[in-house]
Amino acid sequence: MSVELNHTIVHSRDNRESADFLAHILGLRAGEAWGPFVPLQLSNGVTLDFATVPAEAIVMQHYAFLVPEAAFDGILSRIQEAGLTYWADPHGKRPGEINHNDGGRGVYFMDPAGHGMEVITRPYGSGGGTTGES
Repeated sequence: MSVELNHTIVHSRDNRESADFLAHILGLRAGEAWGPFVPLQLSNGVTLDFATVPAEAIVMQHYAFLVPEAAFDGILSRIQEAGLTYWADPHGKRPGEINHNDGGRGVYFMDPAGHGMEVITRPYGSGGGTTGES
């Protein structure tokens, strides 16, 4: 039996702002609103459907994105150009740095709704370096 994640709903204070923010950082394009959702289609077919909810209803979630090594520099550049604080670790103890876990590169940052975003170039556990910082 084959099971794949198709979509998930991401709570935000402003669905368009959050979808456009992440789309810009990742070098993608957010879709047109569909009902209460603004979709962001990822290359593996998964869609993040951003929904506007009251701020007090937002519970911080973590979203990790596996990107090609060649895309990482552009993503990091857009994070820096946006003036975002970023970290090499999920606990925020290494600000302004990137990690090299499993021989790749990775960075953490927050989205406008307060969700923890992570971009990595190698899946954790793939070898070639340290592990365990997701």
